[in-house]
Amino acid sequence: MRIVHDPFRPVDPEELGITDPHVEIDPDVASPARMYDYYLGGKDNFPADRAAAEKVIAAHPEQHRLVKANRGFLVRAVRFIAEQGVTQFLDLGTGIPTSPNVHEVAREVNPSARVVYVDNDPIVTRHNRALRATHDGVIGVEADMREPKAILAHPKVRATLDFDAPIAVLTLAVFHFIPEAREIVDELRGAMAPGSFIGLSTAATEGLTPAEIKAVEDAYAASTVPAVFRTRAEIEELFTGFELAEPGVVPVGRWRGTEPDTRIQILAGVGRLP
Repeated sequence: MRIVHDPFRPVDPEELGITDPHVEIDPDVASPARMYDYYLGGKDNFPADRAAAEKVIAAHPEQHRLVKANRGFLVRAVRFIAEQGVTQFLDLGTGIPTSPNVHEVAREVNPSARVVYVDNDPIVTRHNRALRATHDGVIGVEADMREPKAILAHPKVRATLDFDAPIAVLTLAVFHFIPEAREIVDELRGAMAPGSFIGLSTAATEGLTPAEIKAVEDAYAASTVPAVFRTRAEIEELFTGFELAEPGVVPVGRWRGTEPDTRIQILAGVGRLP
């Protein structure tokens, strides 16, 4: 897997191109998307993001390896889904673009693949608008995935994706910030045509002590969202109504990959709607 990023250096909103006074960015409050960018070695983050991320790393020194394993899952899952003939992707909670991203992988299989990136972070939106300017059929929408009805009804989403045909919904490493994941998946599944897919990864409680879980939860308490750990059974329940592709729900690095497990585990799977 090819991970491309710029060398780390401090940034400010204007440097990121966020000059609109109506766009609200509080650099003193950590954002999961910018923390994730920091884990991957990116530059699109602020001191508050780095401080919160370092608290997570202190509790889980393998954090860098874990997020890179999740990127590897993204690549393998998108390629697998595209090889099943799906040409439409809705990536929820996409985060700051890191190559290879969804549209790059999907278009290696089918150059006509269409992708909608959705995130509620203004910096992510800025990056995705830049993608839209250079890639036809790839758009970014600023919206909150906790409001799936609004996303499904969004005119730009509807103009890009045909929900009467199979679609792939991706929720990668985002549900561990959202308590109401089951309700969101239920809403999305109801809008998906037969033959559609869901690709999902989220943090699990497996192998962790209560103290370790609390340390990570405390680190994310300073961010815009909480940290939510789930049991394996709770993660498997998110695939209700879908047929799981082999090898089922497994640690993210082992979904059709060979990366070793980390202390904190993100479990992942891909399901098909019959």
